[in-house]
Amino acid sequence: MAQRAYLREVRAVLLDMDGVVYVGEEPLPGVQELLDYLEATGRNWLFVTNNSSRTPVQFVEKIARMGIGADEAHILSSALATASWLAEQYPDGVRAFMIGQDGLRWALQQEGITLVEDAQSADVIVSGIDFSVRYERLADATLAIRAGASFVGTNSDTSFPSERGQIPGAGALLALLEAATGVTPTVIGKPNAGMFEQAMHNLGSTPSSTLLVGDRYETDIAGAIELGMPTAAVLTGITTEEEFHTVVPGPDLILPGLPELLDAFHQADS
Repeated sequence: MAQRAYLREVRAVLLDMDGVVYVGEEPLPGVQELLDYLEATGRNWLFVTNNSSRTPVQFVEKIARMGIGADEAHILSSALATASWLAEQYPDGVRAFMIGQDGLRWALQQEGITLVEDAQSADVIVSGIDFSVRYERLADATLAIRAGASFVGTNSDTSFPSERGQIPGAGALLALLEAATGVTPTVIGKPNAGMFEQAMHNLGSTPSSTLLVGDRYETDIAGAIELGMPTAAVLTGITTEEEFHTVVPGPDLILPGLPELLDAFHQADS
């Protein structure tokens, strides 16, 4: 899609958060202005993040401190998607040993999943990002997976952007556990189709009318392209402009950031 006119047909927008809306605790420019324009033109939008550390309320509070307005219904995290998937896979209930933080714990509890501290009694080991994980907990998870527990991960991002640069993500913990067990996890978050499909279900949109905005090719852009969604890559996060220009298939738009995406919408709608 060489021309930007296709943006006129976009009725819903999915936005990644880390590297698109903010980096660490620093907001990126143009977020609220873009959201205001989407709402003024009758377009739905949703934040779709692989970050499993926060609850929807915590995400809303974080971006509110940055002057960005949203409510809990505007948040879909990999923690929520993972908990929903587990509830569907285990309709009669499941015992889970969790490596993760408030966001994953809250999401699992909301779906009625029983959390256990004895990994050997768990049916499934669920791993997301954990900023204070202890070696002993990783060892417990390893032994349980080796003993036959299912192995599920929220997302495969090996790193994510912070004010200090790229730091280890949930995918780095998954890689450690996979190396220790020889078992490949079932990963729920982006780029897997289920998370995009859940987002579009929430918005009542179709792939061809839903724009994905992201900063990382292998999780944000590649997964959306696979589903036939138009894509806009921003250069405020992980993947560089040179890398975006060399990947095949590439994003429909490569932009410095959200202010330029807003300009593109203005041009398409005029």
